[in-house]
Formats: sequence, C-alpha cells, structure tokens
Amino acid sequence: MSDTTAEHEANTEELERRVYLGLREGNLDPQDVVALACELLDWFQYTDAVLEAVERKPNDVSPAEMTALARRILDDVGFDPGFDLAPERLETLRAALRIAARDLPTRGIQGEPEIEVLEDRFPVGAGVRLADGERLDWGGHILPDMCDDPTTALTSLATMIQESLLESTRQVWPVCPWHGLGVHGSGRDGTAVWWCAGDGGHVLAPVGELSRGLAGRHDRPGQR
Repeated sequence: MSDTTAEHEANTEELERRVYLGLREGNLDPQDVVALACELLDWFQYTDAVLEAVERKPNDVSPAEMTALARRILDDVGFDPGFDLAPERLETLRAALRIAARDLPTRGIQGEPEIEVLEDRFPVGAGVRLADGERLDWGGHILPDMCDDPTTALTSLATMIQESLLESTRQVWPVCPWHGLGVHGSGRDGTAVWWCAGDGGHVLAPVGELSRGLAGRHDRPGQR
C-alpha cells in the first residue's frame, strides 16, 4: 500500500468516525461532512450524497438536511461503527450469551462463558470463551452488525456455539429426540429457537430453554 493510499484511508476513517459520533451525539459538524465528501470525491466515489455535500454551501443546508446527507454518505460507503463506537451492541451480545448459556449444561458444559472481542480478526468481531478457557468462534465470529437486534444476536450466537462444539467434539448437539436430527438456531416469529427440519419442521425449544424441550421427549411435537 502506498503512503498516499494509507493516508487517504486513515483520513477517511477518522472523518467517518467523527461524522458518525456527531450523528450519534447530536452535535454534527457540517464541516466534517463536507471534508468526508471531499475525501471520498478525491478517490472517485461519486455517489449522489457525496456530490450534493460538495456542491452545496454548508450554510445553505438546514441541520435536518445535513443530518440526512451525513447518514446517506455513511450508508454509501458501508461504514460500520463496530463495537467500540456502538457499545450497546456488545451489551446486546452479552445479554444474548446469558440466555444461550442456559442450554450449555445439556451438553455437559458448566461454568459461566464470556464474550471475547477478537481484535485479531478483520473485521473485528466476537467469540465466546468457556469457563475452561476454550474459545468458540468456528464458522465465523459474531460481527457487530449482527447485534443490532436481540433475536439476530441470539440466533447467530447459538449457531456459532453449536458449530464450534461440533468442530471440536465431532458430536452433533442439540439433537431432536423425536427425529434424531441435529437442530439449528433459527429466528422464527421474532424469537430465537432450536429448529428441527423433521416432518416439515418444528420448534424443539426456544434458545435458552433447551432442557425443557428435551424433557418433553416422550411427547410428539404439537402434543405438549
């Protein structure tokens, strides 16, 4: 990477962060929006929002218009604030783990797992560290944008835990007691569930309530 390219990327990233924080904190500086647009324009990113920000005088743009323009520019470049600028995402993921952890004893796993931010990955994401020190992040770590919605965060987390345990133990978990099939984390009607594909598909249990679902193994789905 040339020095010029590296400087451009550093400048763009810093301006993106400033614009995002300005939007988030309600103190957006119009000059930051224009500077970001100019930086993008210099590197041939000619989106409608970039061109509008460069062509219009900041004093002629109302605060509401500038806010909308800033959001459009960030959307155009695919800016993601990660965990550091949007810490509520990490809290959503930690809350999801507290729920998913209730299912781990059915796999013989005890102790309190923790969310571990994986700074060595690009993009930065998160995995799970079990109480015995084993790290679970097989099949793709949890990306920050998966944590904007609690159900998506919990479904993604359950899937990652399941795939990681399968990779390390070569044993399928969880298994539907009626169909003998491995079930999978799935979002259904706004709820994260363990879903079995047998007989057209059915919910074994909500994520976090697997022990209850397995305890009803003598009853066919729909009869509980």
